[in-house]
Amino acid sequence: MGKGYPTIAFYPEKCNGCNDCVEACAQIKTETSEPVHSRISVAKDPDDEFYGLSLCRQCGDPRCVMDCPARALTKNEDTGVVHWDETKCVNCQICTLACPYAGITYNRITDQVMKCDLCNGDPACVKACAPMALEYKIGAEIYNTWGDLEDLFVPGVGACLGCNSELIMRHTLRRIGPNTVVATPPGCIPGVGSVGVNGITSTKTPVFHPLLTNTASMLAGVKRYYNRIGRDVTMLALAGDGGAADVGFQSLSGAAERGEQMIFVCVDNEGYMNTGVQRSSTTPYGAWTTTTPVGEALQGKTRDAKPLPLLMVLHSCEYVATAALPFMEDFYMKLDKAIEASKRGMAFIHIFSPCPTGWRFDPSQLIEVARKGVETNMVPLWEYENDLGRINITHVVNEPLPVVTYLKSIGKYRHLSDEQLVYIQRKTDERFELLKKFTKESKLEGLSDAA
Repeated sequence: MGKGYPTIAFYPEKCNGCNDCVEACAQIKTETSEPVHSRISVAKDPDDEFYGLSLCRQCGDPRCVMDCPARALTKNEDTGVVHWDETKCVNCQICTLACPYAGITYNRITDQVMKCDLCNGDPACVKACAPMALEYKIGAEIYNTWGDLEDLFVPGVGACLGCNSELIMRHTLRRIGPNTVVATPPGCIPGVGSVGVNGITSTKTPVFHPLLTNTASMLAGVKRYYNRIGRDVTMLALAGDGGAADVGFQSLSGAAERGEQMIFVCVDNEGYMNTGVQRSSTTPYGAWTTTTPVGEALQGKTRDAKPLPLLMVLHSCEYVATAALPFMEDFYMKLDKAIEASKRGMAFIHIFSPCPTGWRFDPSQLIEVARKGVETNMVPLWEYENDLGRINITHVVNEPLPVVTYLKSIGKYRHLSDEQLVYIQRKTDERFELLKKFTKESKLEGLSDAA
């Protein structure tokens, strides 16, 4: 296994060009605020009207290190930082030509090259950035922690290009582990091979293919059998929104009410993608599907999405959470809590799962679409722990983006009128305000009426 390292992430949509990061870097390195001494620089693109960043990326296979004739640049395998040794540098500046990111530059005052060293893990530029356009990301620690765990789905599953469901399957089972029985009702997940293509399954764990209507009840029966013979085996459901919020809701609701011991994961791609992109109860208002077409009589779905995660909170599940794969630290933390909660009763995780095929966007934009869903508060990330009795927002978005920045990137929303956009923004704001009311210290009394 390789090794991942922390890094500085840049979000250009949040940058306002204030240059506070530049001044902070110069100040900590030279005790002056002169931009010429800064290891970071910000420039505005005159055509596209957005800001760009010049900063050392601490590359995994750095060209500057390979091209340095004096061996003055080395990659620290423990910290990931590309280190510059002033005593060895001959000032040839070949490294500045080798770097594709303009991350190592020449200082005309000191007559030396300079580059970011991450301030020993506490970057001054990040702390100085008020609009939070810079973030010191520690996501690589997840890879270092879990990277050696076995991938319990075999290579070569038959998913669509850019399929989010495949990522969810692999990450979820990698963390939960092999001592698991998996149930995958009809939908995209068994469709890509979890329960067999040409007689061969893609999972390395026991797996079965229940009906859409009885996933939770079948898992409950399997778990009770294992309890009876004294074996501690985790029950895991990987179901789409149809198998959770629609056809499968009666068995899910019953199992939750009884406190059955399992982890039920709803992979919500907001429709029946496996059978032709039909609408489901979690399809959002205004979305195009083959059963909510766009034309003279109809402009997409006319009803709001069912709030399935909140409904599961009302069932007093041991643990309920929402998740999205761009925020892997958050997702892995919630998987850890779900594993423990499933020993006591029902743990339910609702994963936002954009579908390039059914939603009509380029597969390369999968992670960006999912990130914008969270950053607009259309998909807030939160958790509910029954013993605490309240909801905790796990990823706070201090300055939410307008919903149109998310909607315009997805084909199924391209027809929306100005009136529909205003409605979606208003409902998004209202739902988030309602969610915040459930984060109070008091128990969630009266939640049924509010919901």
